[in-house]
Amino acid sequence: MRLYWLAAALLLVISPVWAQQLPDVFMQEPVSMGEGWSGFSDLSFLANALATLALAAVLGAIIAFHPKHLQTADTLEEIEAPKVFITYSVIGALIGIMVVKYGLVVGFVLFGIGGLIRFRTVLYSPSLTGHVIFVTLIGLSCGLDLPHVAVLATVFAFGLIYVLNARITYRINIGALPADRVVEAAAAYRKVLEQNGCQIMSEKKNPDKAKVTFIFRGGRQDSHLDLENEFDTRVDASLKGFLDWEIE
Repeated sequence: MRLYWLAAALLLVISPVWAQQLPDVFMQEPVSMGEGWSGFSDLSFLANALATLALAAVLGAIIAFHPKHLQTADTLEEIEAPKVFITYSVIGALIGIMVVKYGLVVGFVLFGIGGLIRFRTVLYSPSLTGHVIFVTLIGLSCGLDLPHVAVLATVFAFGLIYVLNARITYRINIGALPADRVVEAAAAYRKVLEQNGCQIMSEKKNPDKAKVTFIFRGGRQDSHLDLENEFDTRVDASLKGFLDWEIE
C-alpha cells in the first residue's frame, strides 16, 4: 500500500499544476462525467476508441509472440503468457482512453481499483486476473455513465478472448508408467496426441519417477475427455499410466 502513496506523492511533485487543481476537483459535487446513452451517437469517438484498442492488441501481440519467447517457453505459464500480455495491453489502452477523454478523477478511481484488485483478488490463472480487470473496467464505465464505452469494451474483449482461446493449452502429467518402458510409453501417448491434431509444445520424460509430462495445444474440436477416451482405446494396456490434467 505504501507504494501507492509514494506514486501519488510523486505525481504531485512532478505536476504542480495538478497539485493546485486536486483540492478543487475533490471538493466539487459529484456529477455525471459521461454523455449517457447519447454517447452512442458519437461515432467518431467510438471508431477512434476501437482503432486504439485494436492497435494495442496488435502491438501487444508483437511483443508477446517475440521469437525469443517462443524459443525459450517450456512451461504452461510461459506458453500462455502471450495471452496475458495482449489482454493487459488492451486494458491499458482502455484506461488511457477513459483518462484522456474524461479527465484526472477517472485516473485516480482506476488507480484505487487497481490497488483493490492487486491486494484483494487472488486467482489461479493470470488470464482470469486479466478478465477480472476487464469486467471491473466495464462496470466502472457503466457507473461513470459511459454505456457506449462499456458496450464497446465488452464486444472487443469478447472477441479477443475468443481469438486468444481458440485452441486450449493443456499440461498432462502421466505417472505410474512401467519403470522400464517410460520412453516407449511416452512415444505411444505422443502418437495419439499427434493423430488427433494436437500441437506438442513440450515433452519431458522422467524415467526415475516413471513419469512423462506433455504441454500441448489441443485440436479445435477435441476436449480433454475426448483425448482420455483416445488414450484408453489406442494406448496399449501395458504402457498406460495415471493421467493428471491441467488446463489453461
